[in-house]
Order: sequence, then structure tokens, then C-alpha cells
Amino acid sequence: MPSNQPSSLNEPVWVMPTTVPSPAAPLPVLTSPSTLPVTPPLSTSPQQVVVPKIEPPPPGQTPLPPVRSQNLNDLALFVTEVQIAGVAQDLQEFGLQAIQTKAGGQANSGQLQNDVALLLNTGFFSSATVSTRPNPQGVSVTFFATPTIVRAIALPTAQALTFTATNEIFKDQFGKPISPTALNQATQQINDWYAQNGYTLARVISLRPDRNGIITIEVAEGVVGETQVRFVSRDGKSVDEKGQPIRYRTQDAFLQRQIKVQPGQPFQTKIAQEDLQRLGQLGIFETVSVAFEGDARRVTVIYNVTERAPRDLRFGGGFNDSLGLYATVGVQDINFGGLGQRLGGTVLVGTRDVQFDGRFVSPYRDTEPNVPGYNASIYRQQGFSQVFTDEVNLPNGDRIRERRQGVGIGLERPIGNGWNGNLGFNYNNVSIRDSDGKVSSNDSLGNPLTLSGKGIDDLFSLSFTAIQDLRDYPLNPGNGSVTRLNVEQYLPIGRGQVFGTKLQAEHAKYFPVKLITANQKDAPPTERQPEVIALNVQGGTNVGDLPPYNAFILGGANSVRGWDTGDIATPRSYIQATAEYRFPIYKFIGGTAFVDFASDLGSNKDVLGEPGVVRGTPGSGIGYGLGVRVNSPLGIIRADFGFSGQGDTRFQFGFGQRF
Repeated sequence: MPSNQPSSLNEPVWVMPTTVPSPAAPLPVLTSPSTLPVTPPLSTSPQQVVVPKIEPPPPGQTPLPPVRSQNLNDLALFVTEVQIAGVAQDLQEFGLQAIQTKAGGQANSGQLQNDVALLLNTGFFSSATVSTRPNPQGVSVTFFATPTIVRAIALPTAQALTFTATNEIFKDQFGKPISPTALNQATQQINDWYAQNGYTLARVISLRPDRNGIITIEVAEGVVGETQVRFVSRDGKSVDEKGQPIRYRTQDAFLQRQIKVQPGQPFQTKIAQEDLQRLGQLGIFETVSVAFEGDARRVTVIYNVTERAPRDLRFGGGFNDSLGLYATVGVQDINFGGLGQRLGGTVLVGTRDVQFDGRFVSPYRDTEPNVPGYNASIYRQQGFSQVFTDEVNLPNGDRIRERRQGVGIGLERPIGNGWNGNLGFNYNNVSIRDSDGKVSSNDSLGNPLTLSGKGIDDLFSLSFTAIQDLRDYPLNPGNGSVTRLNVEQYLPIGRGQVFGTKLQAEHAKYFPVKLITANQKDAPPTERQPEVIALNVQGGTNVGDLPPYNAFILGGANSVRGWDTGDIATPRSYIQATAEYRFPIYKFIGGTAFVDFASDLGSNKDVLGEPGVVRGTPGSGIGYGLGVRVNSPLGIIRADFGFSGQGDTRFQFGFGQRF
């Protein structure tokens, strides 16, 4: 007896003429190969009509038409031929499979009555009678049938599938005789509709017509029974070496708020993909994936996550010209309170100075749309100026040092069309000092170093930043893009009375390629070194007052490689472009080939004191070279060997991708 149901979601769906549905088949556990996308587990190959054995109804429940028999009585005679007349060829073949009487077999009156009942019970025939004709070898049997006329559709188990969709699919069948071939095509079209609309666990279980022309479509739509978050180790195990559950810090309620796949709704790939992306963007997990448990009608959706080490504590010390002999301690918590908030800070205590910085960030969550993200920072830092480099020093011969101290606060939330906005207020006190900490107002050439002319400026500003981040994995993108727009308005308050506007824009695009990895499987984002062509272009300008220490800096590890910091220009306006080919070398090691270019757009001379001009910077330059990227517990370590357009070479190091 043919099975009424597929044994697996990956087997063909059958069109069923039976009247009683069977239990759902078990659903295999499916795990997405990476954070994105969720792989559809269903087959949408063409289905076939399979006729199971149909038992005759109990006596008295289904009236049978009279059977005309010529001398057959209750004798079992040899059947030479069986036909079904009055219906199309595909319905004839369907009916011949449904009945028990076969050419070459035997039949009697009771069996023929049973066959008539079988034909009627399929729902494909509105009426049926049987006639026999004797011949020298036995009897020939002819069933005279009238096909059911398709009149309506019933969807008793559907949530996602709509009558609008099914009526469109069946519009050419309404008012016409039922056709197994057309029903097979309709089944395929319904499964295609599910796939196109992201319901990758949904499928047609059966189509059951009745003699009134109503086709009942039973579907299993992968309705979510519950969602779970399962913490796993790096090797995917949910228990440790002692058999205990993996310990974690993230609050369960916080994670459940990040998940939009809801119980009671059909599973939809797009929503699960958004959940995976949202969990990945929390920055607290190394890997995220999705798996399924249950059956075709009721599914448990499981999000497997591997938690990153939440805290990082570092100690150090040394000697430099700004601090003298110093000791340092730094702490970073990327999952403060188990809520995905970030808290970090560093303190340096030296014989000449004390420096520190601290920052708290509570990001905006789209699962809590009425709660804005917020951040706060405080800092006191001092170091050699990157604008006033050592080609020109202070009158006493010391190198020029900048001390910056201040605070900042900000709020962030979406502003529409995938953009996030951040509004901030900042106070920054900037002073120019020598090695003893004394304030200096001019360099050795008499050029002013601050806008106030006294060596100290107060900068009060309002800033607004808009970001559209479409990268698949922000720390090491393999696909997507990111765009940033920034405006900062300085207010004429305090020393210097700075009143000006800084404008900047940046766009980066990542194109995945398979030049050397065509035959390799994609690794999880945190483990991979993607093969990608990455492009970046940015530019900016200052309108109004511009303190010279706030000029743009062209050249260096974060600008044009192969050049020292600020050696191309320190202008009022600039444009900069970079192209990189990033490729894997071995597991956690990747490589890059790069080309950088920057230009001051002729604005090097438009800065107070002309720091770039007096230092002989060219105003534009190109750099190119090769680099290595290493995934480490500290993040991505970047090492580049660059050639400048003037023939110089430099090794340059940093953390994170260049962009």
C-alpha cells in the first residue's frame, strides 16, 4: 500500500485522493551553513499522482449504483479487458490504478461493486456504473464514469497560503472536469509560491477532491511551535567536557527580545535571516546559526550561538616622552550586564602625566523601537601632534604635543530606509604643550598653533552622524556596503570662539569573488578570511573657523600606506580612495593587495599657519603594497608593507581591517 506521506521533507509531495490525512512525517534537523542565508530544505520537484489502496465504505454509508451483469452472477470470471469510459485519458489512468479489477485477473459482482465505490470515494468521479461483456476468453469490463467538475477550493490548515493565490493557480480549472495532471501542476505551483515567499518549510501534503467539486488542500507550513537559544562551544557542543551545559552570561530574556520568529506563525526564511543578522550584530557572539526540530506541521526553531569571552583585562607599562615612566591598566566588557552593552576604559599613570579614557555604549535595538541607544565618554589624552610634525618644532626645540580632554554624550536611533542616526554633544579642551607640559601658542616660525592664539582652545560642538550598514559581518566583511555621513557644528563658546562646520562622507563596497576559493566551503564569518574586492571612497571639508590641529591628515597607516602620518597633506578639504583585494592564506591568516590615493584638492594652504605648506607636503600622493591579516584574540591584527609614490617603503601596523 503506497504511503500517504513523504518520509522526509526532502522527498516528493504526493497528491492524495484519500479522505483521511495521515500523521505528519518527522522533520530532519537542519543547520544553516553560516549566519546567512538559511538554506531552504524542501524539494520542489514535480509531484505524481499515487493511488493508495482505498477500502470500501461500511455498509449503509455510501449508496452504490446498480450493477448490470450479463451471466456473471457471483462467479469469478477471467477479465480480459478493463476500461473506463466517459473521462479524459489521464483520469482513465488514474481510475484504473484505483480499482482492484485488473486485466488478466478475476472478478465477480461483489468486486465490481467495490470498484465502483472506490472510484466514487476518490472524489475524482461524480458518478460511475459498470458493465460487463462476455467473450470467448472471459469477460471485458467497462466502467462508465462522469468526472467531477472543479467548483471551489478549501484551505483548512493554511495560514500563509491565501485564497487569492490559490484561486489564481486554479483559475483555469474552475468549471472544468477534474484532471490529475492539472492537480499535479497546481501542487507544484503552490510549492513554488511557498518558496518564492520565503516559507521554506511549507509544502502541500495532499489534495482531496470530493464529488461536489470542492478540492481540499492540506498543507504543512512549518508552523513554529517554540523558539530556543542554545549556547554551544566552538566545536558546536551544548555541554562541556564534564557533561554540564555550556555556561553563558547573556540574559535569556534579552536574547528572546532579539528574535522575531514567533510561535504560531509559519516559519519564514527572511525573518530568520534577520534574526541571525541581528544576533551577529550584537558583537557578543563568535558564531550564530539556526536549526530545526519537530515535524512538518510544528517546528522548534533553535538558534545556536557561541558566546565570545565578554571581558578583557590588560596590564602594561613602559616609557615615553609624554608620560615618562608609566604603568597602564585597561578593561573592556562587550556584554555588560548580559545585555550586549559595552563598557571600557584605560588608565595610564606616569611620572609626567596621568591619562585616561572611558566609554559606555548601549546600542539601539530594533526589537525595542521606543528605546534609543545612548553612549557617554570621558577622556584625557596627550601625544605628539600628527598635524604639527617634527619638521617644525616649538621655539625651545621640543616636539609639539597636543593635550585633549573632554566629555561627550550621544543618542542613536533609526531614521528610515536602513539608516541609523546619532546625535551628540561634545566638549573638547585642546592645548599645545612642550615636554614639560607648558603651554605654547606658536611654533619656531611664529605660526599660530591654536585659534585663540594663546595655546588653548575650547571646542563645543553638536554632531550628527548617519550610517547605513549593509555588511554581512562588520568586523571582517565579505559582502555588502557601508555608508557614513557626518556633520559637526562648532559653537562659539569659550577660548578661541570656534565657529565652523566640518562635513565628511564615506562609502565602502565589498564584492565577494572566487578567484582562488572556488572549490572551498564557506567558513563561519568569525573564522574566515573572505576573498573579496573592497573599495572605499571618502571626502570632507571644513567651512568657517578651522583650528589648525583639526585639519585633515593625509598619509599613514589609516590613510595612504607607504607614507608616514601627515606626509601627504594636512588640508582643509580632501578626497581619498582605496582598493583592496583580500584573500585567505591559511585558516586565521589572510592577505591583501592594496592601492591608496589621496588629494588635498588644493586646500593645503587654506589652514591657519599653513602647517602642511611649511612642512613641504606635496598635497597628493599614491601608495600601494601587500599586507597580512591575522585573526587573534585581540581582534584582527593588520600588517602592511607599502610603497609610496616617491619611492619610500614602510612597514605599518594596526588593528582591524583598514575599512
